Amino acid sequence: MFIQTQETPNPNSLKFLPGRKISNIDAMEFSNKDNFDNSLIKNILAINGVESLFLGSDFLSVNKNQNIEWEDIKHIVISLINEFYEEGNTLIIDKNLKNESIKDYKDIEKKIIHILESKVKPAVANDGGDIKFLNYKDGVVKVKLQGSCSGCPSSTITLKRGVQNLLQHYIPEIKQVEAD
Repeated sequence: MFIQTQETPNPNSLKFLPGRKISNIDAMEFSNKDNFDNSLIKNILAINGVESLFLGSDFLSVNKNQNIEWEDIKHIVISLINEFYEEGNTLIIDKNLKNESIKDYKDIEKKIIHILESKVKPAVANDGGDIKFLNYKDGVVKVKLQGSCSGCPSSTITLKRGVQNLLQHYIPEIKQVEAD
């Protein structure tokens, strides 16, 4: 199996592309503090210098400590991913998808979520990250940045110039977008 890597705007995050679907649930982020029963996730998080792991539907983003070089850990991550699939595993995260109750959102929140899902998420996923809607109150939209976007030096610019301007264009009531 050939695992491709892709740089992200965050110099401390690297995107790993195994060339297949890796999860059947929404994007998830794991850190050393998380207690998750998955050998691949535990092994990657145990690598010296790795701070967190983000799983999209077809990629993994690994965030490292700035004092560690990618040359020191990149080959280990690739080796662990290859071993995981060589053992016959098909998905890193495989959960039975159940219809969970859909939260009752106000019309403006539904519009915000639609714009984030259709226009913003694909762009941040391309950079190895994710954006999640948290809430809307008094013209302020709160979002959570994950994966490569979390702690990225350019995330503030992206949030203000990109996400905020886009949402304000479609929804004039929005005054500000903030990351939680």
